[in-house]
Amino acid sequence: MSFIAELKRRNVIRMAGLYLVGAWLLVQVASTVLPMFGAPEWLPRSVVILLAIGFIPALIFAWVFELTPEGLKRDAEVTPEESIAPQTARRMERMIVAVLLLALAYLGFDKFVLAPRREAALVATATASAATKSASAAALAANNKSIAVLPFTDLSPTHDQEYFSDGMAEEILNALAQVKDMKVAGRTSSFYYKGRNEDLRAIAKALGVAHVLEGSVRKQGNQVRITAQLINAADGTHLWSHAYDGDLKDVFALQENIARAITDQLQVVLEGEQKTRLVPVSTSNPEAYSLYLQATAIFDRRDSPRFPDAIVDLEQAIKLDPKYARAHSRLAALYVVLSSYNDVDTTQAHEKVLEHARAALALDPTLAEPHAAMGLSWRELANGHLQEREEFDEALRLDPDDVTSNFWYGLSLIESGYRERGIALFDHALAIDPMMPNVLRWRGIMYRNAGDLDHAEQFLKRARSNGLAIADRELAFVAFDRGDTATAIRQWPDGSRNLLRRLPPGDPEILSAGMFGDAAAKTRAMAVLDAYLAKPHAQVSGQIPVVMVLLGQPRRALELLRTTRIGDSSDIYALMWSPAGKSMRALPEFPMLLKEKGFTESWDKYGPPDDCQRLAPGNYVCK
Repeated sequence: MSFIAELKRRNVIRMAGLYLVGAWLLVQVASTVLPMFGAPEWLPRSVVILLAIGFIPALIFAWVFELTPEGLKRDAEVTPEESIAPQTARRMERMIVAVLLLALAYLGFDKFVLAPRREAALVATATASAATKSASAAALAANNKSIAVLPFTDLSPTHDQEYFSDGMAEEILNALAQVKDMKVAGRTSSFYYKGRNEDLRAIAKALGVAHVLEGSVRKQGNQVRITAQLINAADGTHLWSHAYDGDLKDVFALQENIARAITDQLQVVLEGEQKTRLVPVSTSNPEAYSLYLQATAIFDRRDSPRFPDAIVDLEQAIKLDPKYARAHSRLAALYVVLSSYNDVDTTQAHEKVLEHARAALALDPTLAEPHAAMGLSWRELANGHLQEREEFDEALRLDPDDVTSNFWYGLSLIESGYRERGIALFDHALAIDPMMPNVLRWRGIMYRNAGDLDHAEQFLKRARSNGLAIADRELAFVAFDRGDTATAIRQWPDGSRNLLRRLPPGDPEILSAGMFGDAAAKTRAMAVLDAYLAKPHAQVSGQIPVVMVLLGQPRRALELLRTTRIGDSSDIYALMWSPAGKSMRALPEFPMLLKEKGFTESWDKYGPPDDCQRLAPGNYVCK
């Protein structure tokens, strides 16, 4: 018998065909299925190698052994009468046909179903990759047109012109921030590094910019010298440096020259009026401008004991230049924050805000600050929510990236129950100016309300490190949430003392022990509040109803809101929509408060807030 005939008799050739067809089908399926399950790239290759290695042993096995009714036996031991090789051959042939049919079915499925999907996925991946590369390139290009304007150094002979040197830097920063496609680090973040001897590259990295502008101002009498230098943060090289001399009446021209030199260096395309003017000439009176800068320095630092001085400065500036729109605007902003730090009649303050904001807009309708000031002022008055929303919407229309407008509007929305949109505005403000202390504090509060203590602590500590002592109050709540009652009791008075300045010494500590302590401590704390409320007050600190809620007295807190003028009500209304305010929302008197304070009227126009459902006009149920 020939060798070929012997291979056929022993079904070796059929075994080879069956093995090859089966192995091919197995490899095709593995190459498709394994990647779907995230298998490593080496696994399909290993399947091919193992099948290749097994081919020869399979043929040897078919040559040596034969299948009999009694099982596998060596071929040499099987007599012709016992052999069932022909039957085995027919079974193997049927198996080959079956596997071939499976292979054909798989080929069709792969060609008409799987292949189009793979091609679509490949196109999508390529498109996404291209988009990512394009976005990265665009981000790099945008980053190359980014800058932080650091506060200028006061080199005046008597070193008493810091407000002026800060003002110069801030004016240039504000002008550059209006340039399209140019990223400018926010004022608070840039001025955070004032007096800190830190490497410019580290500052640029922290602020996410490619360039840093630093400079100095020397003011003596009416003479001014401004020296500025633009630095590439990547390698510390000076791209441009120049000294500008003039007198006070030339100050806007000096700022214009510096701002234009920067845009030229960064190759920024200017549009519209910016082609001819970057820094607006806000007044032609140098003394009025100097007074404006003095008042602005007090406003920016929230130096509340000196607020009256700032108001006097701005009023004098307006007398010197009745058409000084920005002086009116800043005066409106001062009056609106006055009640947060000083005991003033909010109604009278509101009238002053409206007076100066409207005067500013009559002179310059492009200003966003007057609208933001009116929005915040309307918030303090009952039934002022509709006007409040309209003013804030207009402020953001005029300047979508104004951090103060974003913050004030976000706070207003949160106080009205629109938590998610308020948080979005906070996040936008922090994207522009990531070191604004009060925005950091409020973002931390919202994280705590959501149960995210890690992020809450992170944001609150950043606010505290930026000089906002009130953040200690919220850090006390975080400590309490983590089970550290002793730290909470100790820390809360440190953050609340300035807000409770009308209470006798030692009372904040009693209130703190009551909020975080046992029933006896709560009783002592309520006695402190009762003693405070027994005396006449033009307005009650906004912290009093907050403490009442946290002492388990939500009904008394709600009644206080309904019957008493509350100074700086931000905290109590924000708490009202937080998890801690659920006890207030459950009271039967709560719907009446909503109507009396104008919430439902605003909701009827703008839609219900996050946790409320409208039953009928003016009728809402809040969970």
